[in-house]
Amino acid sequence: MAGKGAALAIAALALLVASVSAEVYFKETFDDDTWEDRWTVGSEWKPSNQMGEFVRTAGKWYADEDDTGIQTSQDARFYSLSADLDTEFDNEGKDLIIQYSVKHEQKIDCGGAYIKLLPGGFDKKTFGGDTDYSIMFGPDICGTGTRRTHAIFAYKGENLLTKKEVKCETDQLSHLYTFIVHPDNTYEIQVDQKSVESGSLYDDWAFLPPKKIKDPEQSKPADWVDEAMIPDPEAEKPEGYDDIPEQIPDPEAEKPEDWDDEDDGEWEPPLIDNPEFEGEWEAPMIDNPDYEGPWVHPMIDNPDYFYDDSVYHVCNSCGAVGFELWQVKAGSIFDDIIVTDSLEEAEEFAEETWAARQADEKAMFDKIQEEKRAAEEEARKQAEAEAAAAAEAEEEDDLEDDDETESEL
Repeated sequence: MAGKGAALAIAALALLVASVSAEVYFKETFDDDTWEDRWTVGSEWKPSNQMGEFVRTAGKWYADEDDTGIQTSQDARFYSLSADLDTEFDNEGKDLIIQYSVKHEQKIDCGGAYIKLLPGGFDKKTFGGDTDYSIMFGPDICGTGTRRTHAIFAYKGENLLTKKEVKCETDQLSHLYTFIVHPDNTYEIQVDQKSVESGSLYDDWAFLPPKKIKDPEQSKPADWVDEAMIPDPEAEKPEGYDDIPEQIPDPEAEKPEDWDDEDDGEWEPPLIDNPEFEGEWEAPMIDNPDYEGPWVHPMIDNPDYFYDDSVYHVCNSCGAVGFELWQVKAGSIFDDIIVTDSLEEAEEFAEETWAARQADEKAMFDKIQEEKRAAEEEARKQAEAEAAAAAEAEEEDDLEDDDETESEL
């Protein structure tokens, strides 16, 4: 029993140490008017007539009217907004989790809805597409061709997009996006607290150059034979092959009984495709005796190859988060942002915010949609009734006009 008690004590201590070491670098719920004090508009990124405004709102359907986010409010506009983290951090040796929710109330047709994790010290007034960032994460939708969750790392001067096609949600309800980066160079992407992609950073991003490359000094020999089949050089066109006509008179056609040669001219049967015609003659194909197979480019060691055992280490350091977007049709609502090194903290925050309101938000949405459908159906019936009444009135007017005409006669 003493041994078991000691083990439990050690486990409890480990949990306590993990809890103490966990850090939350940023949280935002936009639930009060002071949010604008924490966020800076990138007002100098684009001309003022191209910039859109974020407004605080719960939206048209919600679980709690006081549970608000920030919404893009103007169509065909650029949006720029950023905020300092509570604490700048370096993710060396730590998990990195960035999580937030977005609701596309407008039934988005084309626009970005991603968040960026950035180094500190940049000019927030000019924050835009050219501003250096560490991670860009979240949904991007345009028509049916682009419907993906971006997961991009900035690495050695390049922005590396994941090789995977990561799904995103396109309906009009709130959805939670979570990006988890581990110090063992693995990752996980969750949508609505469910894993949609995971694996190795090395496999799913082009962090490292290839170990082998095609030898630039080698090329396919000019006399390399890679044709597996060739026309038989000994084959000869059958005698009379070109004399076979493509069409022939229909042998089953008969001269009409009322045909008059003097008036109609000499009768000729219509032409039909000749079943014996085989088209232009081609020699049959045979195996090429000189075939050498497909040429394989020789590979050599890549002189530019290097190995990096810490590609996960993208924050050195990170100091801000931001939204830099273009939306054709505005209406996306962003909420419940957290940046932390603790998956437990992110999950707990999700349960307190996004997860706690989903059922009630959907219930309100469904009710609104049902009321909308009922109103549309009522309007349709009314329009049909009005059209029928108008048609009946017109018919009565026509009858009255006919009666008046008969009486005059």
